[in-house]
Amino acid sequence: MSESPNPQWYCVHTKPKTEHLAAAGLAAFGEVETFCPRIRFQRSTPRGKVWFTEALFPSYFFARFDLASRYRAVKHANHVIGVVGFGGTPVPIPEQTLEELRAEMQGMEVREVSHGVNVGDTVEVAEGPMRGLKGIVESMTSGENRVKILLEFLGRQSLVEVPSSKLLSSRSPRDSFTDK
Repeated sequence: MSESPNPQWYCVHTKPKTEHLAAAGLAAFGEVETFCPRIRFQRSTPRGKVWFTEALFPSYFFARFDLASRYRAVKHANHVIGVVGFGGTPVPIPEQTLEELRAEMQGMEVREVSHGVNVGDTVEVAEGPMRGLKGIVESMTSGENRVKILLEFLGRQSLVEVPSSKLLSSRSPRDSFTDK
């Protein structure tokens, strides 16, 4: 007599930057539910501000499956390194933990986060003639539309007012989930 299926959530370790590919591949198997929370944010590049999408937990995602019948398929799926566990035994994750994470992600697999600037943040000017210069946010003016930043330029410090939309904070976009 075989055991009845008992699907539980597990954390799956993947090769770098392939979390969404591994999750999609496993979901296509059937009998495996996946949740790969990702964030979309802007970052400064030599071309200016560019949108990026990354896993909320780099190299990890969550899969709900029956350990007895699906473990080998999950462990040997494309892009998967293994299932997280202790002493070689996969450890299930409580359903409540995944429900809280889904709530934090506002029910989306890809959540756009803006990690705006705060007084005291180190920022980089992303657009305009001062692009690439770094400074410290001194104060917020007229709401969050404009900020005054202290820039060191040509050997002296200057207080400059800049639209906040032209700045990128040095804080990680993942900080949006811990700033409460």
